[in-house]
Order: sequence, then structure tokens, then C-alpha cells
Amino acid sequence: MTALLSRLLRHRFEVKHLKITVYTRRDCCCCHKAIDLLKGYQRRYRFSIEEVDIDADLELVDRYGTSVPVVAIDGKVRFRGVVNPMLLERILIAESRGR
Repeated sequence: MTALLSRLLRHRFEVKHLKITVYTRRDCCCCHKAIDLLKGYQRRYRFSIEEVDIDADLELVDRYGTSVPVVAIDGKVRFRGVVNPMLLERILIAESRGR
């Protein structure tokens, strides 16, 4: 298993076509952690990140409320509250192979 992982990590995967939207609130420490984690992956995978403060839109406050951060990948919500790095990595690798 470690041999496979090390081979995967040696390759540079790019998913420039992906747009990751992070729905946040201003003073949310979980949101800051999620964005920091995503920016780390962004350096390797080259996707774009858009941050949206839900407090600026009442509809978004109703939709996401206290579930932030909410992370959508190409419009599909993939994470609520916490970003699972292992699952994120699997999604990004799958996307890089699909294009």
C-alpha cells in the first residue's frame, strides 16, 4: 500500500478545470482550517478556490446556517463542517484521471 501511495505522490496531478467553492462565515475557525487545507492541495493540483461568505446572502444562511464550512466541488457539495483530507485526495485523483 505504501508503494502505491508513494508512486501516486510522485506524479503531479492537475485538475485546473475544477472549481472548489467554500461557503464560510467570517469568524469561523473551522472555515479557516478548511481553506488552509484546500490551499495546500491547490498548490499540487492547481484547482481554483472561491470563498463565499454566507452572511452576505440570507438564502445561503438558510441553506447552510451552522454547517459551515461547506465545500462544493464543481457545484456538488462534498463536505460539511470538516474536510476529510483522505476523501479530498481521492476525489482529486479521480478527477485528474477522468479528464
